[in-house]
Amino acid sequence: MTIYYAVLTVATFLVWGFDKYRAKMNHWRVPERALFTLAFVGGAFGALAGMYLFRHKTRKTHFWILIGLACVIHAGIIIWLFSNGRG
Repeated sequence: MTIYYAVLTVATFLVWGFDKYRAKMNHWRVPERALFTLAFVGGAFGALAGMYLFRHKTRKTHFWILIGLACVIHAGIIIWLFSNGRG
């Protein structure tokens, strides 16, 4: 499970960086639904890092709320997994 979270965190972070790059270039963008999906399937911390480091989607309140919620959910899952020896 640790590898799952590590891969999704890095992949999500890279997608957020790619989307920010595409936004600056005024090109086709990654759909918001895809960004949220990546966060909720395990890349929440990568999304949060991408928001901070790339300064991407930081003006949208619903991103802060949903990415924060995803982080709380996945922090709970990770704590539960490690406390039960499944991490």
